[in-house]
Amino acid sequence: MRAQILAVARDRFRREGYEAVTMRSLAADAGVDAALISYYFGSKRGLFAAVLQLTLNPADVLAGLLEGELESLPQRAIRALVVGWDRPETGLPLLTAVRAAAADPELATLLRGGLQREMVDRLADRLSGADARHRAGAFVGQLGGLVFTRYLLAVEPLASMTVDEIVRTLGPALRTTLFGTVAGHARRPDADGGRPAVRR
Repeated sequence: MRAQILAVARDRFRREGYEAVTMRSLAADAGVDAALISYYFGSKRGLFAAVLQLTLNPADVLAGLLEGELESLPQRAIRALVVGWDRPETGLPLLTAVRAAAADPELATLLRGGLQREMVDRLADRLSGADARHRAGAFVGQLGGLVFTRYLLAVEPLASMTVDEIVRTLGPALRTTLFGTVAGHARRPDADGGRPAVRR
């Protein structure tokens, strides 16, 4: 039954894109109850990761990171990315998916839809300000740049740096992307998401 659900999901995702496919419609196509899909995969993004054969789903990682406070999100995100990609059992499937997307326009479109909804939009929802979506997209793009230079091209010195070195080197730039800087001030998140910038 799990294999049947995956086959239907793989076909639907490729034909319609990530956003258009719903758990209810997938259940109907597969001839199962939607609760069974949730039982096997947990969520739509979990099913998407299974279709891509990922043992580590970046969207799930970000969702977990967003449960913490935003102030340290850049450093925590870099650390989680590097630790996950450095482990062969989780990093190799991710690398395979990225390489496949580079060679397959349909898969690239599918991945882009998943990243947009499950990462950029989800992060933007936690950020304050009219430009929240722009900052969220730039943040995810910078993390993608880290993946590209360290894991696809193995560019030095980034390819050989430790996770702590990468956090120290790239953390400030990612913080600026998320929170911004204006004349020595920085925008910092607060509980209600809308407090004016404060001096550091």
